[in-house]
Amino acid sequence: MLAFLVTACGPSPLWDQPARDQHIVRSGETLFTIAFRYGKDHRDLARWNKLGDGSLIYPGQVIRLTGSPATTSSRSTRPASRPLPDIKSQPSPPWAWPTSGRIVAEFDGGPGTGTGLVIGGKAGQTVRAAAGGRVVYSGGGLIGYGQLIIVKHNDTYLSAYGHNASLLVREGDNIKKGQRIATMGEGPGQEPQLHFEIRRNGKPVNPRQYLPAR
Repeated sequence: MLAFLVTACGPSPLWDQPARDQHIVRSGETLFTIAFRYGKDHRDLARWNKLGDGSLIYPGQVIRLTGSPATTSSRSTRPASRPLPDIKSQPSPPWAWPTSGRIVAEFDGGPGTGTGLVIGGKAGQTVRAAAGGRVVYSGGGLIGYGQLIIVKHNDTYLSAYGHNASLLVREGDNIKKGQRIATMGEGPGQEPQLHFEIRRNGKPVNPRQYLPAR
C-alpha cells in the first residue's frame, strides 16, 4: 500500500515526460525562441521537424531538438533517419555597438552572462540595432533575459538585446542598423545594463570578433 501511495503521489511516469532531446511548445513561443533557448539553429529545427518555414507551430506540439528521432520511452526507439545536408552559411553583416558604456562582463561561452557581453550604462539609455534585419522576437518570455529583442540579420546571424526597460519594436518589424529599438533596463543585481549577444547558426559567438574596436 505504501509503495502504491508513493507512486500515486509522485511525478508522472517517464513516458508522460518529454525526452531530453524534445521540447513541448508553450503558448507564445516561436521557433526562434525555442532555438535561442537551446542554442540551436532555427533552420535545423525546421528541417528536423519538417516544419517548412517554421511559422506553423502550436502549444503542445513536440519539437525534436536533434537530427535523430527522439527516444519515446525506455522500451521503444525509432530507427535513425538519414542525416540531413548542411546549410551553407551567409556572410556577416557590418556591425555597430548597440549602446555606449563600459563592459561589465565579457563573453566566455558559458551559460548565463557568458553567452554575450554585458554593457553597463544608465537606466533608460538608448539601445540601438547592431545591424539591420527583421525583429523575430520582442517580449519577456525567455527566463533570464528580461525584456528581450531578437533580430534576424540573415539565415546565419542573429543578435539579441536583453534586460530592456522598454521595447520600441515589434515582431515582424524591419529595422536599420543604428535604429533605436529599446531603452536600457536593469539586469541581475538591479544595475542598469544591456546583455548583448551575436549568434552564428544558433550558437553564441564572441561579439568582440564582429564589433568595431573602441
